[in-house]
Amino acid sequence: MDTPKIFDSEYRLCLIVWETEPVNSTELVRLSRERLGWSKATTYTVLRRLCERGVLKNESATVTSLVSKQEAQSARMEELMDRAFEGSLPAFVAAFARHRGVTKKELEDIRRLIDEFEEEG
Repeated sequence: MDTPKIFDSEYRLCLIVWETEPVNSTELVRLSRERLGWSKATTYTVLRRLCERGVLKNESATVTSLVSKQEAQSARMEELMDRAFEGSLPAFVAAFARHRGVTKKELEDIRRLIDEFEEEG
């Protein structure tokens, strides 16, 4: 199953849920007001949309995630790579590394990850 699309403002609410779940919906409203400056109505509107798309679940006033943070991040990264780099992972990594720079430790970690993927494949 494909990960449902999560828009930027929705992602901000998901971050709160992932950090605090299971979270009471009243507490989620309070945290959204505190961290995002959202009204109760805005929080419940965004929550309803995310529930309709199968990202979150609000059952008996308790909100939990149906999509993990890692799944959402992977989907967002794939969308960015498709949109900005025509789906090319090497082009994405090269642009990222040129812009931000890569430390020796990060290079070692990347090499280790590549080795692990090769062993699995």
